[in-house]
Amino acid sequence: KFIVDEEGSAKERNGVNLAGLIHKLGYRGTTSTALSFGDDAPCHGYLVGEPHQGLKYMFQMMNEARVGVGFGAAVIGYRGYMHSLEYAKDRLQGRKPSEKNPEAPQVPIIEHADVRRMLLAQKAYSEGGLALCLYGARLMDDQHTHPDEHKRMEAGKLLDLLTPVIKAWPSEFGPKANDLAIQVYGGAGYTREYPAEQCWRDNRLNPIHEGTNGIQALDLLGRKIWQDQSHGLQLLMQEMQVDLEAATTDRCQQWALSLSETLQQAVKVTQSLGKSLMSEDPDRVLANASCYLHLFGHIIVSWMWLRQANAAAKALGSANSDDERSFYQGKLQAAQYFFHWELPTVAQDLVLLKNQDDTCMNMKPEWF
Repeated sequence: KFIVDEEGSAKERNGVNLAGLIHKLGYRGTTSTALSFGDDAPCHGYLVGEPHQGLKYMFQMMNEARVGVGFGAAVIGYRGYMHSLEYAKDRLQGRKPSEKNPEAPQVPIIEHADVRRMLLAQKAYSEGGLALCLYGARLMDDQHTHPDEHKRMEAGKLLDLLTPVIKAWPSEFGPKANDLAIQVYGGAGYTREYPAEQCWRDNRLNPIHEGTNGIQALDLLGRKIWQDQSHGLQLLMQEMQVDLEAATTDRCQQWALSLSETLQQAVKVTQSLGKSLMSEDPDRVLANASCYLHLFGHIIVSWMWLRQANAAAKALGSANSDDERSFYQGKLQAAQYFFHWELPTVAQDLVLLKNQDDTCMNMKPEWF
């Protein structure tokens, strides 16, 4: 706000003024402003860091912020889930289809299968997204503090590869969770007397924040996959293989097989896209980058759920209380939801990417 002298003491005001507030859909507690520079007084800018390193500094800041955006999206999704879960356990409405007695008492809406579907989806999205973000945070720590220099290097490469996914996947599916939370509330969810609508409004910024999800898709398919001769991708597959082999129960083995098969198909598509990027029109290859981000993100979050399922299956046998057993059973059921309902949706992405579908690329502006 102020011009400073060589000793760093504040002198006259700098020519920076508030031009107005930006009125947003959500995130109203975090003010966005329009500033004017030099309109009614000289405005001085100051160099931060070394000259000609601005882009490098910006991406250092942005990549950390992108992990933060993913965290925010996951936890806002989780907050909406918690509220709608509490409401579903308390709200009485209707009876099960098998109940033919009109005088029978109404049941909490959580007893209805479709409400459980919506709650399971929220749990799968928010807890899967949170697991992904925590994995990214661990990589960030290991990159700077792991005692093994080689492990620090590997953590950095994995983090570089996964940052677009850590940002984009929770910020796409966190708002989807909040949308389902509103639906669980019914008409009440559409009012400000209940908290679900604020979660959706706040979370809707995150697919835009710190680089839109479309930009993250271009970054992933256009750059991150191929960096350092795809060393990060090779490290990722090694990490995933550990958990695929650790799946020893019948349920976890089934899910590990599904993930392994999908991963093999994704590798083939990735290799094909890589050849086309080098030898053909990159515009066509990257036209469906969002499909690749969806494919890649769902594979990674499936891996996160397999990790959680392996841990839950192992801990279930030694659980000491009904609450503990319910916690682990809930993890296993959410993992089942993700593997049965979500992972199969990448089949469409695989087809579009394999065929390098030109539907969107060849649409003309004047045709809209």
